[in-house]
Amino acid sequence: MLIFKTINPKTDMNNEKKSLSRRSFLGKGILGASALSLLPHLTYPHSIQTPNPADMHAVRLGFIGVGRQAMGILNGMMRIPGVEIKAAADVYKIKLDRFKLRVDKISKDLGKPVPQVDVYANYKDLLARKDIDAVVIASPDHWHALMAIAACNAGKDVYLEKPLTLTIKEGQELAKAVRKNGAILAVGSQQRSDLNFQHAARMVLKGQIGKVEKVLVHVGQPEHPKPYDLPEQPLPEGLDWQTWLGPLPKIHYNEALNPAITLNPEQNEKIWGAWRSYKETGGGYMTDWGAHMFDIAQWGLGMDRSGPVRVIPGKEGQPLTYQYANGVEMVVGPFDEGRQGVKFIGDKGWIKVSRGNFDSSNPELKPTLERPNLGYPPHYWDFIDSVVKRKDPIVPVEVGLSTLIVCTIGNIAHELGRPLNWDPVKQTFVKDKKANAKLHYNYENGYTL
Repeated sequence: MLIFKTINPKTDMNNEKKSLSRRSFLGKGILGASALSLLPHLTYPHSIQTPNPADMHAVRLGFIGVGRQAMGILNGMMRIPGVEIKAAADVYKIKLDRFKLRVDKISKDLGKPVPQVDVYANYKDLLARKDIDAVVIASPDHWHALMAIAACNAGKDVYLEKPLTLTIKEGQELAKAVRKNGAILAVGSQQRSDLNFQHAARMVLKGQIGKVEKVLVHVGQPEHPKPYDLPEQPLPEGLDWQTWLGPLPKIHYNEALNPAITLNPEQNEKIWGAWRSYKETGGGYMTDWGAHMFDIAQWGLGMDRSGPVRVIPGKEGQPLTYQYANGVEMVVGPFDEGRQGVKFIGDKGWIKVSRGNFDSSNPELKPTLERPNLGYPPHYWDFIDSVVKRKDPIVPVEVGLSTLIVCTIGNIAHELGRPLNWDPVKQTFVKDKKANAKLHYNYENGYTL
């Protein structure tokens, strides 16, 4: 019989001394050290290893926001040895009911005991639980900062869906909260844990295509969000719309923002939440898929925790373009087959990568390793392993922030309709009050950052 050791970050995260002591206690981590290392040693060394049952620790999870994306994360997390599901919170009651049913089903499918799962309308009640080590936050973007900061302050570690936050100011404040509390925060930019994307970044950083001159990035179209234009619909029973809005200015309900589901018969979401598409609630493809594709572009350019110095909006047939201090240009728009992806172009060749695809000017640059089937997504495992070992995950908060910045300053340049100069060190626009005013928005309904 396996005996799991339970961790409780809340009492161990008050200062660096306690954090170091905790790291010593959890030094072995969740996995053994007997298998092949497959992840590249770039900014952070990460390895996929075969679980060693003797080294496992229980990590007790709560979920905040249990829509369509959370269901996929739940399915993956529950397959990782040692993970326990304790609770969930959401403003839509029927999705909480579905969450409990889904936990029951997955547990039975895996031959595991069905856990007692508590549900809450208010995420703060979940965060008050001392028996929860970490939370998965899969709420709409405008709630990311408030929920994640509160989680860090409550002593929880956080798996946070991308993009990091809705605004740059929110991301900056979240980064402070993570480091102040000694929390582990992993951003759900799962392409960093994909072998093709990892290999692409490694080859570019190693100079295999020579000096990089240009990067092409396709995030999807339309790239930028549009004003909210959906018709008003009656609120469904069990949905707290005012709380769903949170700090946003008031807009009326439409089911596309929070897709309805049924349990009998079971009918899950037919679409992804359309809040992504509107200026009032999201950042369009620039932040939705840009949080994936710009993330890889930045990684391959060695610009994690940094970024471009100028952004030029697209107009009159010219694409949105970013310029880096070293002369590299990053151009946004469809290329080649039109897949959402990234193409690095150097003076000695090129590498192109998208989901499920890798191509290069030199066939010898293609990846030759195959990732073993662990039975669960490696990106989720990386978070759990990071929680236990008290180490930065493959996408820590500062990397999530620099990616968010690239996404968002592109939207700001588009909205203002003029080139903008950006200081990647100070994380602010250079002598531009109008642009800097768009690093955040005025919270309403009594909320404060």
